[in-house]
Amino acid sequence: MDELKDYLKEGFSEDNKNKAAKVKDTSATDKKNIELAKLYEDTAEYEAELKVFEEELEIIKENELKDIPAEFAKKFPDEDRDYEQELQNILSATWSHLAEVKKTHSSEYLELITQTPFCDVLEKFNATYPEYDRNFETEVRNIFVQRWETLISIKKEHIKEEETDMKIAGLKPSFVKRIYKQIHGSK
Repeated sequence: MDELKDYLKEGFSEDNKNKAAKVKDTSATDKKNIELAKLYEDTAEYEAELKVFEEELEIIKENELKDIPAEFAKKFPDEDRDYEQELQNILSATWSHLAEVKKTHSSEYLELITQTPFCDVLEKFNATYPEYDRNFETEVRNIFVQRWETLISIKKEHIKEEETDMKIAGLKPSFVKRIYKQIHGSK
């Protein structure tokens, strides 16, 4: 009976040693996981930006031009951005490029575009230039769609590059993503 007690004591003490070793391994594993999660931080940021760009593109496609800034503000209330001014800047810069570099559009229209608030530009343009032979609203929408599709394409390329870097390091991107989510407590 004493032999059995001694054997059990030795077994339990070895189990405790194994548990202690596992705890040490866990902390080492946690450190490794934190390092792996750091590899995914840029990718996670790109994915978040990609999601926003895709949602913004959807708003651009589904709403009237004058309503787009308000819809952006409604969809992204935590953003401290002047959407109307941003859209105005994009339109002005693109139209300027079309008029001055590509020479496909008139510089005469550019002045009206730059001096009119974004929400009024369509109405004022159509009133001022009824003879305009193209659909101005469609052109403006296409400018925005092209811009957002380009931004989406760039973000997808960044994500692809980050995943390629993970693969070069001998890691599966899906594994690194899972570790990142575990560390950051996201789903």
